[in-house]
Amino acid sequence: MLRLLLSALTIACLFTACQPSDSSTTEKVETGLAPAAAPAPSPKELDPAALSILNRALKAHGSQRLSKVNFGFTFRGSQFEFITENEKEIYKSSYEKEGKAYNDRIEGGIFHRLIDNASQTLNEKEAYSGFETLNSVIYFATLPHKLRDPAVNLYAAGTATIKGKAYDILRVNFDEEGGGVDHDDNFLYWINQETNRIDYLAYDYKTNKGGVRFRSAFNPRVVAGVLFQDYVNYKAPLGTPLADLPGLFEKGELEELSIIATEGVMQLD
Repeated sequence: MLRLLLSALTIACLFTACQPSDSSTTEKVETGLAPAAAPAPSPKELDPAALSILNRALKAHGSQRLSKVNFGFTFRGSQFEFITENEKEIYKSSYEKEGKAYNDRIEGGIFHRLIDNASQTLNEKEAYSGFETLNSVIYFATLPHKLRDPAVNLYAAGTATIKGKAYDILRVNFDEEGGGVDHDDNFLYWINQETNRIDYLAYDYKTNKGGVRFRSAFNPRVVAGVLFQDYVNYKAPLGTPLADLPGLFEKGELEELSIIATEGVMQLD
């Protein structure tokens, strides 16, 4: 669910980021693509109840620490870094492909790629795919951090009980302006009323023939004050309402697709 104005990305990559100067598949089935919300044109009012739920989750996950501490981790054999420099977020990944060393970077919304330390000029498809993959991994690893982005719309969507535990439901969608090419995707987050942590999330998407996904968190651990979690990734039939997924999950009627696991999470110097 990449929140990106593709034309702007293409221009930036072809004329700025990818000119000489100084994993895993990108399919939503595997990574669950993530919003990279562009700034909205002006401030907007959000549902106060939803903001209250989100703020509690941000605190419980230690999201405020992400502006002060840099992190690295491994995901499906690739190395990732989340760095903040001068109040700017920088995403990095490094991996080998066909015997060559790749180094990808997103800074200021611009995607850069080096192959064997040589800067690359990328076509539209390559730039989109590279941005999408790197952004997606960092987005889900640092949830709910990016739910504060300006193009995000938040709604309190009631409560639910899953496996005997009570949850507040946070519904998320995105502005068309600033929300990117997949602005019509939808998310639900189930926030544990006792811990204020995200235990479950679900989303649907329209691209790549569409899909419906549900994730169950496991392996929670706190590193340098920030909560990191892994997820079991499930598939539901196309058109299944997101609100129905917890019930199907409890009945064992969802198809398990993959494990979304970050390994070796560490604080960087």
